[in-house]
Amino acid sequence: MRVVVAEDVMLTREGIVRLLTDAGYEIVGQADDLDGLLRQVRLTKPDFVIVDIRMPPTHTDEGLVAAQQIRAENPNVGVLVLSQYIESNYAMRLLDEHPERVGYLLKERVFDVALLDDALRRIRDGETVIDPTIVSSLVGRRRRKDPLAELTPRESEVLSLIAEGHSNRGIASRLYVTERTVEAHITQIFLKLGLREEPESHLRVRAVLAYLQS
Repeated sequence: MRVVVAEDVMLTREGIVRLLTDAGYEIVGQADDLDGLLRQVRLTKPDFVIVDIRMPPTHTDEGLVAAQQIRAENPNVGVLVLSQYIESNYAMRLLDEHPERVGYLLKERVFDVALLDDALRRIRDGETVIDPTIVSSLVGRRRRKDPLAELTPRESEVLSLIAEGHSNRGIASRLYVTERTVEAHITQIFLKLGLREEPESHLRVRAVLAYLQS
């Protein structure tokens, strides 16, 4: 699978490139700013882009802007955005227009090659990937009246996995249950939270994250 890596810190970029190369990925381009990234994507037509959320010139949200533009121009290109910080608002912005084939991970995760490989493969399969730390922070927020308290422990576990972007099959595999059991849990979760059940996993992710942020 062909990858473009965009990161303005050279040592970090080289580390990611080395990990991906050792894991069998083909690095077809590298960039250290927004314009360079977009140029590389147009030239090389990769399968994936991995981009730091804060890049030159302003070091604010260039990576997010790039991700949205790349997904709009190249629907088949998966985009994994990296951040040093837990920023759920940025994660929601990433999902607003093109929620499928995107991911948002804390930068520290990419040096776990198994986790990085899993995230890219899920994105390739059309899933959404959200860092578990972001999900945990949203689920753990204190609320004056908290419908989450009505969920069973298993339903809470399923809710977190939905928010992380896992498909029904992925959830079933992780929990060692059938997909039908997962579907039953999801129906109960959405009923208890007053949410409309979405048929597509990436739409469910957006709905659940929006609910957890509210």
